[in-house]
Amino acid sequence: MTSAARVDRGAIRFAVGAVLAILGATSAFAKDIGPTNARCDNLDKASPAWASCLDAVKGGLDDAQLFYAGYWLARSGAYERALGYLKLARHPDERILTYIGFATRKLGDIARALAYYDKALDVNPDYTIARAYLGEAFLTLDEPEKAKEQLAEVGKRCGSTCAEYAELATEIARYERRG
Repeated sequence: MTSAARVDRGAIRFAVGAVLAILGATSAFAKDIGPTNARCDNLDKASPAWASCLDAVKGGLDDAQLFYAGYWLARSGAYERALGYLKLARHPDERILTYIGFATRKLGDIARALAYYDKALDVNPDYTIARAYLGEAFLTLDEPEKAKEQLAEVGKRCGSTCAEYAELATEIARYERRG
């Protein structure tokens, strides 16, 4: 094999990797997109400054950006504030519905969270994040068999090595250890 052939393969690998990175970064289901505001995006997502910056641009955010803001606010424990963004979505998709459910569950309203997870799964039955959070909600309700059913559904859709499977399996094991 000539060195030119090696270079060509290396260039091809680089180009394919770059295209995949671009597609992944701009995917409608990527978590780390928007709001496309350089001032906000340069701030730590867990900081009060980031949340305040978001408030200043809140009215101009599209659904993907509302998801992004709500996702990070929910993940940092600001559940009420997260709901304020997520519920502004004009066309809530499975991601938005799931994180409305997540924030609602974390605020203690399990019944309403279940309804949002169900809506997310009505939109996309293969959305494993919703299934994993639904399983966690069932554990909160002391219904481990239903949680295990969701674990099996997650496993059918993404296998036993995907993050959602591992996280729900871990939560089920913790639940069972608590007895």
